[in-house]
Amino acid sequence: MNERNLMENLLQLEKGACDLFFHGTLESSTFSVHQAFGQALTESLGMQSDIYDKMAAKGWYPTEQVQQEKINQIKQQYGAQAQ
Repeated sequence: MNERNLMENLLQLEKGACDLFFHGTLESSTFSVHQAFGQALTESLGMQSDIYDKMAAKGWYPTEQVQQEKINQIKQQYGAQAQ
């Protein structure tokens, strides 16, 4: 397994952990459990961000710049639905 595949796998695992911690936070029945899941979520989001930053710096997670026109279209579409 090369470094890129390893980083992709780590990112996917970390995203999965974020999802679990998020739902644990939402569904927790006591304040202490809520705090524990919330702290785990915060730490996991930080790790996910670090992995993403390293991948982006190597060009392994390319992003695409969206045209302002498309952003405006989406705003209008969902703004109309909210009314």
